[in-house]
Parts: sequence; structure tokens; C-alpha cells
Amino acid sequence: MNKFSERRSRLRSLLAGESGIVLFIGNVESAAQYRDNGYKWRQDSNWLYYFGIDEPRFAAIMDLDSGSETVYADDYDIDDIIWTGPMPSVASLAAGAGVQQSAGYAAFEADASAAVAAGRKVHFLPVSRYYNAVLLSRIVGAAPDALFSAGKKGCPLASVPLVRAVVQMRLVKDAEEIALLDKAGELGYRMHTVARKGIRIGRIEQEIVGDMEGVTLAGGWGTSFATILTQHGEIFHCHSHANPIEPGRLLLIDAGAESNEHYASDHTRTYPTGGRFTPRQRDIYQIVYECNELAFNMTGPGVAYLDCHLASARHMLEGLGQLGLVHGDLDEMVADGIAGLFMPHGLGHNMGLDVHDMEDLGEDLVGYDPGQKRSSQLGLGSLRMARRLVPGNVVTDEPGIYFIPALIAKWKAEGTDKGRVCYGKLEEYLDFGGIRLEDDVLVTPDGARRIGPSRLPASPEEVEEAMAND
Repeated sequence: MNKFSERRSRLRSLLAGESGIVLFIGNVESAAQYRDNGYKWRQDSNWLYYFGIDEPRFAAIMDLDSGSETVYADDYDIDDIIWTGPMPSVASLAAGAGVQQSAGYAAFEADASAAVAAGRKVHFLPVSRYYNAVLLSRIVGAAPDALFSAGKKGCPLASVPLVRAVVQMRLVKDAEEIALLDKAGELGYRMHTVARKGIRIGRIEQEIVGDMEGVTLAGGWGTSFATILTQHGEIFHCHSHANPIEPGRLLLIDAGAESNEHYASDHTRTYPTGGRFTPRQRDIYQIVYECNELAFNMTGPGVAYLDCHLASARHMLEGLGQLGLVHGDLDEMVADGIAGLFMPHGLGHNMGLDVHDMEDLGEDLVGYDPGQKRSSQLGLGSLRMARRLVPGNVVTDEPGIYFIPALIAKWKAEGTDKGRVCYGKLEEYLDFGGIRLEDDVLVTPDGARRIGPSRLPASPEEVEEAMAND
């Protein structure tokens, strides 16, 4: 109770110059085919952060002028209790979150609409579920589609002061949150270990996915995002798991666990399917591993994560140059975005209650300091976290190198590389796939540490040794 009361009190202080009311809308259950057969229940993360009530169909109003707080939901009736058993009252759940005033769910829309009619300012966050968008649209008089984040810029109609205050709070994890992230990291370690041990030639990818996701369900809420397990690592979000494991390939596994308290992990490892890297695979893997280590060793208070991305890009191009894939001045290649051909994504993102923490609020507001401007370059333009780091930030460190045939052909045809790419050599890698290594990292007062009690095998030697002993 104290935790949630303290968070709302701090939010109120960050909004000290504002008047009106703040709306919080929890998620409702969503039908998969019909009402009584729904998608797996997951509460809204901002609601969890400020109220902690992990039940559907709740909302709240914080009055910035009077100081009052009200939680809105309906008590279960006998028709519900037959199916669910006895449930705590709304008043008791609200009191457990430190709120003494409660009312029925329908009163939320009525009270919020009355505030709008009285000309009071209404602060709200972008929505992520369509039911909530429809509810909010009736209150504020906007089209439902206008209440979601419009890409990286966020939602133009949402309250900027509220969004900035929430981002400021949730970006810095407290000791309790760090412990929950470590818990999720430990569960993620176990799921990835089961996956690695399950790699055998001829086995269907889906069988490995089933084994690893079973670990998350036995030890937590489940996966923190849809599992990526593929021998086509050059396809970033490849969710097809129908292929048998083939000899001589690379198996990229990008997967995370979510704890019962809804904190996330996110790890990626890339394995040689036969247990040992080929010389060509090892060369590329070593570069990615060094980029991962470089970024981690740079991470600390006062360091802009943008600079960690750029340093990794420079080291990557240096390594690829030694393999004869690119040539030219390193600083000029970094400035011209040549690394984007090989890593079209950013170095990392924020972690917390969401695996891409708070991105429903708008990537630029979450991941960029005032004065920082997102690049338009491929790769660097997809950097989700560029801010100057402070203790308590939790970010991913996930460099990768990918050989994407369609992208390579496009750059070659358009001359995007400005003569820096050795296409004759590069085209020998068109069947290579991709490699990514990802760890979750906590910024500490004196540097950084990786989340979780143990680190998954990462160096090429550690990977081969682990696979030999599995």
C-alpha cells in the first residue's frame, strides 16, 4: 500500500503546476472468439505501477485540485461468484492500493465526463487497447484511433506533462523493482538454458520453443514477448518454428520471461546447430561479442547510450573491414551510417514492466533526452534508448550483424554505401543468416551490472563449451 501511495504522491508533485484530473484506465478482458473464451489476461503496466491491482475492468481518477483519489470497479455478484469463487470487494482492493474512495465502474465515465463538461483539464496517457480507446473517446470527444501513440512521436492528444512525469519515474527502477527484474532474469536464464540443451540436428524448432516456454509458465506469468527462435537470424521477427534443425546453421534465440509480478527479461543468444562454429561463423560471432562487451563496459552514469551505439557501430565496421567486407575511414563510415546495412536496429531499449518499457507512451519521449534528436539513418534511427544514463536505468545491450539479401541488393542498386561496401566479398555471405547477442543491464552508481544471478554463455569459447557439455 505504501509503495503505490508514494508513487502517486510523487506523480502529483511532478504535476504540481497542473490542474484538473488525471485518468488511469486498467485493461479489460478481451474475447478471442467469444466473451467467455478470452486472450490471456494482462493488466496495463501504468495501472500496475501506480495502483498494483491485477484485476480487469478497473479505472481511477486523481484530482489534482482537491487531492482526492477514486478507484472505479464493480463488485462481483452471485452470477460471477459461481464461476470465480468469492472475490475481494472493490473497496478492499482500493484500500490495499492506498485509496480510500471507490465507486462503480460506470461512475468513472460519468465523473470524468462531468469534469470535461465543467471545463476542467483532463490528463491521460496514450492507450494500448481498443476498448480503452473507445471509453476514453466518449469522455474527451476524440476519435478512438487518435488516442494511441502515433509511432515514435507518441500521441498528440495525450497530456505531455503526465507522459513526461510517468517516464521520469518509471525510467529509474527502485530496489524492489530491481529485485523483480533479477527474478525475471533468472527465469529467462533457465528458459534459455533449456533451449540450448534442446538443440539437436533434425529436431523441429517448435519442440524447443515448447520446452522453453513451459519453463516460463512453470515459474512465472509466461513469456514477455512472442518467442523468436530461427535459423534465419536475418529475419528479425521470425516467429515460424516449423523447420527441422539443420547441420551447419546458426540458431538465433531471442526470448524473454515475465515474472508473476509482470517484470520482464529479454535475452538473445546465437548457437551453431552442430555445437561448433565454422571459421566464417566464428569470425562474425567474435565481432558481435566484442561489440556487446564494449557497450557493456562503456555503460554507466553520465554516459549517453547513443554513444554506446556509435562505439559499437565503429567497432563492428572495423571488424568487418578486417574481413574485407567494407573499406574506408572508420569515422566517416560511422557518420554515413554504413553500419546500418549490417545492423538495421538500435543497440538497445529500456526494460521494466514491459519488455520495451513504456514505448506505448512514444519512443522519443521515453528514450531521448531534451535536445537529442533521432537520426534518420537506417539502424541509428531505430535506436530506442539514447538518453544519458542514470543509476536505476535498465537497458538491453544487443548488437548484431545480419546479412539481409534484399537490403544488400537495394544498397548495391542505389549506391547507398558510397563505395564503402565490397559487394563481391559480401555476396559470399548471402546465405549466412544473422547473429545477435543480448543481455539486460542495470546502470549502477559506479558503472553497470547484468541483470540476473548468472550470465548465459556469451563468448564463442563459452558457447562451444556449454554445448559440448549439454
